Amino acid sequence: MLSAAANWGWSEMLWAALISILLVFVVLVLLVYIMRGFSFVFSNRKAKTPATEQRVLLHDEEIAAIAAALRLFRGELHDRESEVLTIMSIKRSYSPWNSKIHGLTQMPDRK
Repeated sequence: MLSAAANWGWSEMLWAALISILLVFVVLVLLVYIMRGFSFVFSNRKAKTPATEQRVLLHDEEIAAIAAALRLFRGELHDRESEVLTIMSIKRSYSPWNSKIHGLTQMPDRK
């Protein structure tokens, strides 16, 4: 049994494609407005305190003291190394444990 879409002509297929494309764009636009609404609601919850109370003024001396403390703290996190790179090459002799030929399966004899 053939479906109803199999008997459609070009005009019906064009209308179906146009309606589906428009539906996708309408849903995308609605999602954009829904996301903007969520951002408006959640940004208003955070901004209940006045802006003058949120702003903290630091003087130049305080900024310099904080920067120096951070520099000293970050400097102590890493070990001091000699920064000398040593490359040692090791010659390995043949061993059946590292041979790749033993990992391959032999082809069976065909009769």
